[in-house]
Formats: sequence, C-alpha cells, structure tokens
Amino acid sequence: MKGRIFSGMRPTGALHIGHLSVIQNWVNLQNDYESFFSIVDLHALTTAYEDKLNFPSLRREIALDWLSVGIDPQKSAIFLQSDIKEHAELHLLFSMFTPLSWLERVPTYKDQIQQLSLQGKDLGTYGFLGYPLLQAADILVYKANVVPVGEDQLPHIELCREVARRFNHLFGTVFPEPQALVGKVPLLPGVDGRKMSKSYHNAISLAASAEEIKTRVQQMVTDPERLRKDDPGHPEVCVVHKFHKIYTPEVAEVEEKCRAGKIGCVACKRHLAENLEKLISPFRERRAYWEEPGRVEKVLEEGAQRARVTTSETMKEVRCVMGL
Repeated sequence: MKGRIFSGMRPTGALHIGHLSVIQNWVNLQNDYESFFSIVDLHALTTAYEDKLNFPSLRREIALDWLSVGIDPQKSAIFLQSDIKEHAELHLLFSMFTPLSWLERVPTYKDQIQQLSLQGKDLGTYGFLGYPLLQAADILVYKANVVPVGEDQLPHIELCREVARRFNHLFGTVFPEPQALVGKVPLLPGVDGRKMSKSYHNAISLAASAEEIKTRVQQMVTDPERLRKDDPGHPEVCVVHKFHKIYTPEVAEVEEKCRAGKIGCVACKRHLAENLEKLISPFRERRAYWEEPGRVEKVLEEGAQRARVTTSETMKEVRCVMGL
C-alpha cells in the first residue's frame, strides 16, 4: 500500500454523471491505498441546516451510487461521518487554537456567502466559517497522507496542512501533513448548457434507465445555427459534443462528420445515448444487487467499525499529548 487516503461527499442530492470521474478515481485508488470514504452528512448542515433534508434517504442513495460505480467495501471503509464521533471531537479541539484569520481567508468562504446569500441562505454561522476546519479534522483523524481533490479544494488542503503543523508545534508530532492528489475532473454541462445540477432538472443520474438517458440526450442543446442535418455544424458550441469528447472514443470522426454536414443532430444524439447506456448499464446491474434490503446498512455499519479502529487510536494519542 502506498499510504492512506480519505475523501467524502455531502448527501445533499442524487449524484449524476458529473460526479462520475471523481468516484471512478476513488475506485482506482482503493487498489493502492488504505481507503476511507465518508458520506459527510455533518458537512451538509453547513449550508442546508434550514432545508430539513431527508438524511436517511439521501445517505442511502449516495452509498448506492458509490457501490454501483465500483467502490468495494472489502477494500474501502464506507461510512457516515456522523457515526464517527471522533470527527466532531477533533474539530472542537482544533477550533481551540486555529486563528480566525485562517478560516476567513479560505477563498470559497466569501465566494459562497455571496453566491448562496442570493438564494436566501443565511451563512453567517460558525458552522459555515468552520467547515474547512471540520474538513481538516475529517482528514487528520485518519492520519491520511493523501487526499484526492479537485483544484478548487487545494486551499482547504493547505489549511489542513497548516493545522497539522500548528498542532505538532504546540503539542508534539502526531499528524502527517497530507498531500493533495489533484484529479482531472471534466466540467460537464447540464443538458440545457447550464451547470449540471439536480435543482435545475438538467442532470443525467448515475441510476438513469436507458429510456431516461435517451430522453436527456434528446433534450441537449445543439448548434443553434444548424437548421438542416446536412448544414455544416459547429461542435464547439454544442452540448452533445462536450459529452462526446469524454464518452465517445471516435470523437474525432464524429466531429469531422459534424463539421462536414455528414451527420445530423438526431443521429449524433443517438450515438451518444448508446455510449452513455454502455457506460451506465453496469452501474444499474451492481445497484440492483446492493438495493437488496439490509445490504447498504451492513456496508455502512462495517465501514464505521473499521473507521473507529483508526479514529479511536488517533484520539487517544491526541488526548495524551494535549494532557486531557
């Protein structure tokens, strides 16, 4: 094993094809690293505390999505953040010595306050200010030395490293300084060209049926200047082509035919729908197995047991060096 990784996702809605590259990266990493993957439900409260989310349903759905894509509970611990109380305890202890200025300078803090306040969200809370510190506790309680993230999360990993350094300086060396493992996450638009989001009703679910895939692809926005199928196309302005670039091996051939007016939008969409069905159909098959009553619950329970072995040892060491 190359080391230990931790990563997680918030259960705030169904996962869609835009999340797929992240999960597939985890699937590959679990073969080389001791892996802890958490459904970080406490984090969901930082921006959705007023929404009264149906957490039992949302947590089960995200676990099903992970398992269907290929996260293996024999290789990786899959668990709920709220089931591991050491996350919250370490977050509290970190909050005693972390300067406010460190939290206030995290780039996403002011950006998200501005963006979400436009949606009527009140984010003037300690929970929102402190969520990068909770994220640091999530990582460090496992002494993870590698964290797979997108580029937008790099400031959070740097904060995590600073917290580890400050703790080690004040109390004695306990924590490693984790390294970010930056994955390339393709930015897929929704079928209408906007950001892919469940709230916009423009996403392709990881659990989509063949008919749903076909319907969603048919809804995709194409070149507005192309009125007839033999008109020359402009793939760079077409949502369908953005998906072809990721999920169609012969994308160069498709693009050439489009520009030459040798393939119409209907046929182009049909070709994409077929490729997406090949991609998603194995997920549906695995999902059907894991949907059997009790199977997800057993995975989460066993994952939590494995996680607690590590977190309890870490917290014993933390309490000892802090004199608690």
